[in-house]
Amino acid sequence: MKALNQPYVAEQGHSHFMDFSLQKIQFLDAEGNWLSERPDFASDEWLVQSYKNMVRTRVFDSKAIALQRTGQMGTYPSSLGQEAFGVAIGMSLQKDDVFVPYYRDHGAHLLRGHEMSDLLLYWGGDERGSAKGPQQDFPVCVPIATQITHAAGAAAALRIKNQDQLAVTTIGDGGTSKGDFFEALNVAGAWQLPMVVLVNNNQYAISVPREIQCGAPTLAQKAIGAGIYGVQVDGNDVLAIYQAMLEARQRAQQHKGATLIEAMSYRLCDHTTADDASRYRPNEEVKEAWKNEPIKRLQNALVNLKLWDSEKEQSWQSQCGDEVDKAVETYLKTEKDTPESMFDYLYQDWPEVMNEQLDLLADKLSRQSSY
Repeated sequence: MKALNQPYVAEQGHSHFMDFSLQKIQFLDAEGNWLSERPDFASDEWLVQSYKNMVRTRVFDSKAIALQRTGQMGTYPSSLGQEAFGVAIGMSLQKDDVFVPYYRDHGAHLLRGHEMSDLLLYWGGDERGSAKGPQQDFPVCVPIATQITHAAGAAAALRIKNQDQLAVTTIGDGGTSKGDFFEALNVAGAWQLPMVVLVNNNQYAISVPREIQCGAPTLAQKAIGAGIYGVQVDGNDVLAIYQAMLEARQRAQQHKGATLIEAMSYRLCDHTTADDASRYRPNEEVKEAWKNEPIKRLQNALVNLKLWDSEKEQSWQSQCGDEVDKAVETYLKTEKDTPESMFDYLYQDWPEVMNEQLDLLADKLSRQSSY
């Protein structure tokens, strides 16, 4: 693990100073060479499975974009170049943890028990796609940063019940500028919550680059004001993110509170399929970022360890392609839900006013069918 030599000095009162330094975790460089000793958890099997999960995520992601481009699915947020982030989180989560995702966590969802067809259904506009996976997990959150406050509430519940699970939530770099983010971090620090916040710093909040959205050298430093632990990791290194999660879990179980993990990645894709990133990003920057992407990096490491070869690659790509094709078939064959279903899960106890709205909907549907 490499240290990040970026000390942060915060004034305490009028005459005292505290020095804060942030650790940076990284095991593999961009070419897949080891920068430090291979961690104990990274067995041959673990490394291969991590790689296969990332490839599976990318194949799914590519097909989802194709479905949107051909008018068979709604707006979709790609995870291209950020596969290590979702996969490391998914592999590190325990069964009873509470996962509170944002909208680019496809790799984690697939490891939490969501079928590919479920994800396609959700991004196709059908909320039934959110129904699978562990029931304590929260659904995909598209509003920016509101999920962080939800995670703080879940973590508070775990603490009150004296349970060992974690509340784990994710957010993009842009979301760290929202008030919800700071409010939740403040609560996490004040109440010493068993909570982990992972920031996918992919360098762009839609069209706003990281360097003009926040004046701090790192986003991990935002943990300091909240009184929680902050760490920066190489977000293209699946081992680094996993190691940070292990340490965060240990910290929470030792009653040392929450952790903020900033994962340095790069969004190789548009923000969503409704975006055109070429309007605000130079092509040379994107080409340079491709040299650091996570899948090729781990593939090189596996080849060097003689754990992977071209034959295994072709076989796995084929298996992933077949799985995705079956998921697409299931998605396209799923009958659309009824318009009335939008009312089904709004309230625990049905309010009388909803009957009026149902009548209005029925009237509108009747008029439409007569056209």
